[in-house]
Amino acid sequence: MKKIGVAVLVSGGGTNLQAIIDAGKAGKLPSCELRAVISSRPDAYALERAAKAGIGSYTVSRKDCPSQEEFERRIAAVIDGAGAEIVVLAGFMCILSADFTRKYSGRIINVHPSLIPSFCGKGFYGLKVHEAALGYGVKVTGATVHFVNEIPDGGRIIMQKAVAVRKNDTPEILQKRVMKQAEWKILPASLELVCSELLEREEKENG
Repeated sequence: MKKIGVAVLVSGGGTNLQAIIDAGKAGKLPSCELRAVISSRPDAYALERAAKAGIGSYTVSRKDCPSQEEFERRIAAVIDGAGAEIVVLAGFMCILSADFTRKYSGRIINVHPSLIPSFCGKGFYGLKVHEAALGYGVKVTGATVHFVNEIPDGGRIIMQKAVAVRKNDTPEILQKRVMKQAEWKILPASLELVCSELLEREEKENG
């Protein structure tokens, strides 16, 4: 049975990548196959996670490229060379241009650590999201997996999961809870959903 090739873009520790790897090992990703992990930093621990799992790992550093266009061209070359049809942004800390998102329209998914449309868009990433949620005093936060378009955090929502905010939470404590209770669950589940739907579509188109 055909599987959809997947490329994962990372910049740091790769905990969301690990959640996808673990889901694959547990048989929860029957429609997809991890083909490449691309890091914007050569020292990202995510690359070690990829190597341990036997996944091709690559580094494309923005500072090593003379322009944004060249940066994205090198990333696209790895994605296309690996035969990946779906791209996952898993803690990828570089902005991608509208040209890039259009090239892979409906094929890029991202996990964001809030319930979109709250605490999202330009400037909301990492701990800043959780600081904003606590500062506003919300009682419930969570995570969202969505398609990526030219608007930051503006693409169609695929899945969301709510997480309770507790009285003595710090941004760091809340970040860990959102990862464990939401991000690590809905990212692999969303990836499987998107890949299974793509397989169905391809089967219909091919008769």
